[in-house]
Amino acid sequence: MINTQDIFTISSQKQFEKIALKVFRFQYENNLVYQEFCDFLKVDKQAVKSLQQIPFLPIQFFKNHDIVSNSDAIQETFTSSGTTGMITSKHLITDVSLYEQSYRNAFSEFYGNIEDYVVLALLPSYLERSGSSLIYMAKDLIDHTNNEHSGFYLRNYDELIAKLVELDNAGQNVILIGVTYALLDLVEKQNFQLKNTIIMETGGMKGKRKEMIREELHEILCAGFGVQNIHSEYGMTELLSQAYSLGNGIFECPAWMQIQIRDTEDAMTYVSNGKTGGINVIDLANINSCSFIATQDLGKKQPNNSFEVLGRFDNSDIRGCNLMVI
Repeated sequence: MINTQDIFTISSQKQFEKIALKVFRFQYENNLVYQEFCDFLKVDKQAVKSLQQIPFLPIQFFKNHDIVSNSDAIQETFTSSGTTGMITSKHLITDVSLYEQSYRNAFSEFYGNIEDYVVLALLPSYLERSGSSLIYMAKDLIDHTNNEHSGFYLRNYDELIAKLVELDNAGQNVILIGVTYALLDLVEKQNFQLKNTIIMETGGMKGKRKEMIREELHEILCAGFGVQNIHSEYGMTELLSQAYSLGNGIFECPAWMQIQIRDTEDAMTYVSNGKTGGINVIDLANINSCSFIATQDLGKKQPNNSFEVLGRFDNSDIRGCNLMVI
């Protein structure tokens, strides 16, 4: 049996690999969809001795199957955003405390004590539907700031502009988490010179604007907000962990999450650091569904395990995770 607390106390690559192999065996034995996928690939559970031998479940399976690794009651169902008629992904959560522990620990690792910040969330497309894991996280972070100024904004841009200016001028540390198109809308209404505010874009044009390459987008946002760097979050409905970029589009993972880059022509082969390929995510917090997911994102990995997101496979549908087509 795996002690879930061991997942959040990983301190070495050896420990990560040991727990990941345990999670693989657990999910093979308890997740029927994943087991059938591994069997289809003729993967012998006993023969898997390294991370490179673990099969990664294509992310599309979350659209048509219930991906669960236990029989516990469903506490939350997170769903992806999508246009009318599009089949959306659903992530069945049997222990939402693992999600809470994952994003709280990751926030602390990258940004420090949540109570040192005011968190403002400009996430209109997500607020207007139910089942968003991003809204769940943002609401919890807002609550844990214990600050009356923290909160959500829909399209009340004038009120948000006044709040941002007021807090920044007062020397308050602020994090503005925003969907990309809404942040662009904001800087078109007001030009800022913020000194104490972190701008974190979560991606997503939602059909409101044309897609932009990251460099162009961040240049516009840096100029509009008067900041040196734009932070980014890399997460998705099918995961319980997020990677963060503190600038320049270079993402880092918390200790219980890792990225592998697969060959675009052979899903069981991996490319070397610096080479472009498909992004595979190991998310050990996802122990109750599937921790090994082959995304439809393109990226490349650096020697220190940081990575870049370069776009999407041509035949993939547009979704609201952090994707700028390049």
